[in-house]
Amino acid sequence: MDNNKKILSLMRKAINDFNLIKDGDKIAVGVSGGKDSLSLLWALKQYSLFSKEKFDVVGITVDNKQNTDFSKIEDWAKQNEIEYHIVRSDIEEVVFNIRKEKNPCSLCSKLRRGILNSKAVELGCNKVALGHTYEDVISTFGLSLIYEGRLSTILPETYLTQTNITVIRPFIFVNESYTKGASSFLPIIKSTCPADKHTKREFINDLVKKLVKDVPFAKDRIFSAITSPDRYNLFDTKNLE
Repeated sequence: MDNNKKILSLMRKAINDFNLIKDGDKIAVGVSGGKDSLSLLWALKQYSLFSKEKFDVVGITVDNKQNTDFSKIEDWAKQNEIEYHIVRSDIEEVVFNIRKEKNPCSLCSKLRRGILNSKAVELGCNKVALGHTYEDVISTFGLSLIYEGRLSTILPETYLTQTNITVIRPFIFVNESYTKGASSFLPIIKSTCPADKHTKREFINDLVKKLVKDVPFAKDRIFSAITSPDRYNLFDTKNLE
């Protein structure tokens, strides 16, 4: 099975397992310009053509710098008959120059999500789809465990009461190796973020890569532990009184 078919198959499994898409949905896909988000936009558009659920797909890019050239994505979206919008912002100026954040990712992510969700509401969308992959589930778990002392990770579906938007993650079963393989036909925009490749998440990703060298099945075991509640054996299951 080639990369594109594998992506569609694993995405469809997540959609069916977690009932992520329903008839009449209008889904805004957050498009950063990277391989995962563009693969998701492409895959959801393809899925909408044969899915029993009838839904619409819209791509939204939040430009952190106000002047990034996304014309390649605009042209590609037009060729594939995908509605696409760009929202200009000054997030990079706020995070790096005004606030001078030492750990910028948290604030940047919060600001981007706020703008994305607001635009989605403006366009009449009831759902926002994010391109988080199988590896993102694992790395988020690692971040929460090591830096926060919490057992937590991203979920397939999250309802946001303030905006009445449901966030879905149809790619949680999709391995990044598949989105890398699909990137040859996608208009990838290289990240210009000053913190790119120098984040806590990147540190966790490197730890996992080192672990996999010695334990090849480590990622599968971690993912399985996260997604299998019947295997939990933590203190809250014990009578500690």
